Amino acid sequence: MRRLDSLRRASVFEVEAMRITPGNIRYHELIGLEVEILSHPDPGVEGVRGVVSWETPRALEVDVGDGKRLLILKSRALFAFKIPGGGLVVVDGDSIMGSPAERAKRIVKG
Repeated sequence: MRRLDSLRRASVFEVEAMRITPGNIRYHELIGLEVEILSHPDPGVEGVRGVVSWETPRALEVDVGDGKRLLILKSRALFAFKIPGGGLVVVDGDSIMGSPAERAKRIVKG
């Protein structure tokens, strides 16, 4: 029983560590998060709101409703993401270049 309790505590700790926060959003999967494009080299996409439906190393696919999806380049853009729990986090697109796995490697390399 003691071993099972320690396993449960480890699992709860791991879940806490995986939560998206303002400090770690750059290293997380962004699919499923609500997003607004605050600034972009293409002024036609500024102000667009939707849900991230796919992510590539250089772009976010945003579902804007009515079956319409836009591919938004990350470079030189400024995004506002709504994280679980209701907080809003502003993120520089250059800081989220690369896949989530590539971004996580940057933590280790410094």
